Amino acid sequence: MAAKKMTLEQSFECLNDIIDQLQGGELTLEESFKKYEEGMKLVKNCSEAIDKVEKKLIVIDRQKQP
Repeated sequence: MAAKKMTLEQSFECLNDIIDQLQGGELTLEESFKKYEEGMKLVKNCSEAIDKVEKKLIVIDRQKQP
């Protein structure tokens, strides 16, 4: 699911699901590594999306200043 374009909210929801699965203790070590990798991809995508929004806000803020 991490490879698709998702909204930030959807990404956070997927991350929460992955965290729940990892904390549940029912995954094999291999499954845990896969979930970890998927989660790290989601974190990277979230971080990039948040950075873009922050940059837009900075531009908007600068335009408002006299």
